Amino acid sequence: MFSSLTDKLNSALKKFRSKGKLTAADVKEGMREVKLALLEADVNYRVVKDFVAAVTERAVGEEVLASLVPAQQIVKITDEELTAIMGGTVSKLNISPKPPTVVMVCGLQGAGKTTHCAKLAAMYKKQGKRPLLAACDVYRPAAIKQLEVLGEQIGVPVFSLGADVSPVKIAREALEHAKKHGHDMLFLDTAGRLHIDEELMGELSDIKAELEPTEILLVVDSMTGQDAVNVAKAFNEQLDVTGVILTKLDGDTRGGAALSVRHITGKPIKFIGTGEKLDQIEPFHPDRMAQRILGMGDVLTLIEKAQEQFDEKQAMELERKMREETFTLTDYLAQLDQLRGMGSLESIVGMIPGMNQSALKDAKIDENALRHTEAMILSMTPREREHPEIINAQRKKRIAAGSGTKVEELNRLLKQFDAMKKMMKQFTGKKAAKLMRRMNKGKLPF
Repeated sequence: MFSSLTDKLNSALKKFRSKGKLTAADVKEGMREVKLALLEADVNYRVVKDFVAAVTERAVGEEVLASLVPAQQIVKITDEELTAIMGGTVSKLNISPKPPTVVMVCGLQGAGKTTHCAKLAAMYKKQGKRPLLAACDVYRPAAIKQLEVLGEQIGVPVFSLGADVSPVKIAREALEHAKKHGHDMLFLDTAGRLHIDEELMGELSDIKAELEPTEILLVVDSMTGQDAVNVAKAFNEQLDVTGVILTKLDGDTRGGAALSVRHITGKPIKFIGTGEKLDQIEPFHPDRMAQRILGMGDVLTLIEKAQEQFDEKQAMELERKMREETFTLTDYLAQLDQLRGMGSLESIVGMIPGMNQSALKDAKIDENALRHTEAMILSMTPREREHPEIINAQRKKRIAAGSGTKVEELNRLLKQFDAMKKMMKQFTGKKAAKLMRRMNKGKLPF
C-alpha cells in the first residue's frame, strides 16, 4: 500500500537525518522534495500546497531547529500533518437510534459498490447486527444476481423486486420489509454510471428524499487518483454524502486519493477496501494510515487482526501443546489457516515496524506455498500427522503423489516443522505461560 509514495517520502526525509543541525534553508530544500513526492503520487495540488506550508511553518520554529534531533521532530510533524489532512480521527458509521439504520451506497460503475455493500453487511453482522441488502441497481446486467450471490456467501438476505421496478420503489419497499422483519440495518446498492450524469443524480436524489438515509457512502476507486477526488466532489455537491469508502488500496495505488479526498470535500473516509475477499474491509484510521505511508508500520491494526483470529481458549490450548510437546502437523495446519485469515502475508509483513518496505516491494510471498503445505498435510493419514517421524521414503512418495507436490517439498515441510518444534521447547513452562498472557492482552511478541 502506497509503496512508491513511502519510498519517495523516506528518501526526502532521509536528507534531514544526514545533518546534525538544520537551518530554515535546509528545511525548505527538504520540503521541496516532499512536495515533488506528493505531486508524483497524484495528490491534489491544493492539498500539497497546504500540507507543505503547514509542515514548513512548524519545522522552522526555534523549538525544532534548536533540538538535539531536529530530523526526528520533522518526521513527527510530517506524521501529524498527514494525519490531520486525512481527517485526524476515525469517523465511525452513524447508527440510527430508531432502527433500521439506512446506508445508501453510491458511486461510479466499476468502483466496487456492490461488493462493498456486501462487505459492510458482513462486517456489521459479525458485530451482532441483522443487516438486509437491497438490490436497487436495475440497469447493470447481472447486478441483482451478483448481490444475491454475495448475500448468500455472507448469510445476509437480499431484497429485490427485479429489473422492471423503479429503484425508488425498491428502496421504499426494502425499508418496509426491514422494519417488518426486524432488520436493524439496510444497505442500498444503487446504480452507477461510467460517468456522472443528471439521470443518475436525479435518481439518487429521489431515493435520498424518500428514505432520508442515516448515511450516504460514496465508493471511490483509489486507483483513479485525482479523478477520484473530482468524482467525490461532484457527488458531494449533489447528495451531501456523509462519508467515503476508498477501494482497491491493495493495488499499485500512489496515494493521491487517500490524501486528497477529505481535504477537498470535507467528508471523512470511513472505510477502506484492502482486497477482493469479503472480509477485506477496514475502518479508516488517519493516524495509522499516516504511519503506513511513512513506513512506520501499523501495529494496532495488526493486533486487531490477530485478536479476530486467535481467542483466549485457542491460545491456552496452544500453550498446553507447547508445554507438553504435543504440537502436531494438524495443529500446524490450523495455525496456518488462522494466519491466512488475517489477510495476505504481504499486507501483514507491511504492518510490522522497521520492515524495509522497498525491499518487500519486489519480494512476492508465494501464497501457493501455503496451499501446497495444506495439500501435503491433508494427504497424510491421521497417524502420520501425529507422528511425522514414521514418514519413510515409501510414505513420502504416496503423500507427494496424493497432494500433487514433489518429495523435495515434503522434505522441506518436515524439516521446517521439526525446527518449529525445537524452537517451541524454548517456550515451555513459565516462558510459554508468560507469552500466552501477553498474546491474550493484545501484546504481540515482537
